[in-house]
Amino acid sequence: MQVDKPPRLDVDEYLTTIVSTVPPDLHPLLESFKTLHHRKLWHQLTQTVSRFVDHPLSKPYRVDVFDKFVRDFEPKMNQLTLVQLGAKVSKEFADPISHLAFLTALLSRINKTKSAEAYALLLSTLAHAKLLYGDLKGTKTDMDEAIKILDQLDGVDPSVNAAFYAVAADYYKAKAEYAPYYKNSLLYLACIDPAVDLTASERLGRAHDLGVAAILGDTIYNFGELLMHPILDSLDNTQHEWIKKLLFTFNEGSIGKFESLAPLFGREPILQENYPFLRQKICLMALIESVFKRPADERTMSFETIAQETHLPVDEVEHLLMKALSLSLIRGTLDEPSHLATLTWVQPRVLSRPQIGALADRLTKWSERLGEVEKFVLGAEAGKEVVA
Repeated sequence: MQVDKPPRLDVDEYLTTIVSTVPPDLHPLLESFKTLHHRKLWHQLTQTVSRFVDHPLSKPYRVDVFDKFVRDFEPKMNQLTLVQLGAKVSKEFADPISHLAFLTALLSRINKTKSAEAYALLLSTLAHAKLLYGDLKGTKTDMDEAIKILDQLDGVDPSVNAAFYAVAADYYKAKAEYAPYYKNSLLYLACIDPAVDLTASERLGRAHDLGVAAILGDTIYNFGELLMHPILDSLDNTQHEWIKKLLFTFNEGSIGKFESLAPLFGREPILQENYPFLRQKICLMALIESVFKRPADERTMSFETIAQETHLPVDEVEHLLMKALSLSLIRGTLDEPSHLATLTWVQPRVLSRPQIGALADRLTKWSERLGEVEKFVLGAEAGKEVVA
């Protein structure tokens, strides 16, 4: 795309003018601008501009410096760094039209082929801006274009991936699509250091939203990645701590604990509204736990046993089993006339300490049985030798 070049900037004149308007604390940076520009030390100049943009006193001057001074030498800059600077500067716009126009103009100056990473990052930034202003369709269009570019690249900078997953998570949050939000939000956290890159308030909000999404996601029955993530500790000693307890309750398939926490659902109206679904989900998790804790040779279960484990009427057990099979939570066969289910596999998941203890007991018993078999085999061989 052909982009009109701006009028050539008289750098000395511009910097002399602006230095008279900025606070004294910024004067050394502006003096460095002049020196580095004259010496054509573009990398060092880029670093100095970054320090200027990050300086809290530079807020009123960031857009003007970027549009005029940075624009003068931006072709000589690392294009990814240019876009990162542009993304920061764009936050100074309060007017949606100006904000989007600034980012769109910058996008038109980035070579999609030669600077694919920078282009994808700017697309994600533009998508986020559109999302803030309620343009869901425009957001999705830019997201789709960005992910096509990223899928073709190797060794993408973490900040580029983070920008995409951040806007994707926020997009699916706005659409109340829990499973895609959960997936993209966890991917976003994998690209950053939450302890450094997020404030305490942001960590709490992210942990809360992830917890609610995990609970309400109709395809999420394995909370392992979230339960192991440090972000969940942000809920400790807060008004949302019970959500963390609820997550572990689902993972354990404990209907008793679920019922004890149910009175708190009123604090999250969306959980209260979806109580029938949550009830079914905890029954499915209880079924998984019931199968898991049984030895492999004791997994033929009557419908009556399953009804007791899941706190359901017997006539609802078959529907629960069919649901679990369709979600690939379990594998096996049903004998409807005999009211029996033979279950051969259960979805792996992260175990709590009690579950690990139960598994250790089972391994101990299994080891003991192997020892008995070994003794029997050795005894049989010894008998053969005596006969011989």
